[in-house]
Amino acid sequence: MSKPKVAFYWCASCGGCEEAVVDLAEDILKVVEAVDIVFWPVALDFKKEDVEKMADGEIAVSFINGAIRMSEHEEMAHLLRKKSQYLIAFGSCSHMGGIPGLGNLWNREKIFQRIYKDVPTLPENGNGIYPQTQSQVPEGEVNLPEFFDTVKTLDQTVDVDYYLPGCPPTPKLIMQAVNAILEGKLPEKGSVLAPDTALCDECDRKESKPEKLLIKDIKRVHEVIADAEQCFLAQGIICLGPATRSGCETLCINANMPCTGCFGPTSRVKDYGAKVLSGIASIVDINDEDEAARLFDEKIPDPVGVFYKYSLPSSMLKRKNMGDA
Repeated sequence: MSKPKVAFYWCASCGGCEEAVVDLAEDILKVVEAVDIVFWPVALDFKKEDVEKMADGEIAVSFINGAIRMSEHEEMAHLLRKKSQYLIAFGSCSHMGGIPGLGNLWNREKIFQRIYKDVPTLPENGNGIYPQTQSQVPEGEVNLPEFFDTVKTLDQTVDVDYYLPGCPPTPKLIMQAVNAILEGKLPEKGSVLAPDTALCDECDRKESKPEKLLIKDIKRVHEVIADAEQCFLAQGIICLGPATRSGCETLCINANMPCTGCFGPTSRVKDYGAKVLSGIASIVDINDEDEAARLFDEKIPDPVGVFYKYSLPSSMLKRKNMGDA
């Protein structure tokens, strides 16, 4: 009996999701024994043509990590969607846009201007030429992928069956997802393959959180040494656990770092960043509007980077309106 075929592909991301698969350690042997990995270009010698030759739906499941930043990503997402029975948005970037999604604060022109003309580390002999999708060289025509103005999530590009959250997903969640696929025990289409509860529910510090939580100051993580036993919010340190889905095994909390929201919202939250922002605003015990504005300006100088760190493309905002993107 042939084994189910599985594919992995990497779009716009840091590569951490690929590392998470490797971090299965000895469990990866169980995966290899149970499935036939037919496409994983970051680890094995596979080509795009190998996928193109497959019959539609021949791949049982494809795990795609990374946001859709370039035309090559879009093309591969459509190809793997066509060839796969199930398509899983693997990790924060494909799920919500991730940190690459913060590129939506600018457009292609602004990004290229900064990188190829304005950056202080540009060599003195830098020619300021932007990458071109097509260029003529003595050897012939060179083609590069198109760099899009807007970063998109995977499900803004193709139909997605399931979401495996995290930056990156934990090995435990990956194995649970693989086993659910092999055993035919997947939930309804569109489900996030992680608990639908807030991170605070599984946090060891929850008992230290006051029933009525109010703060008069916000402390940035580099300004203090956090009490490893006390709720971060009770210490005035921004922690996004109340609005973030659980399932990460509180790895950051255990390292005495607050949650930054990589698992995204529970099913009851419409816009993650707005939910977090309203939650933080509700516990700041300052009645003077000017004083409150000063506090937020000084202690949260990059609100988009804090509240929409992983989710800007999937939010109601999607991107900054620059009039041309």
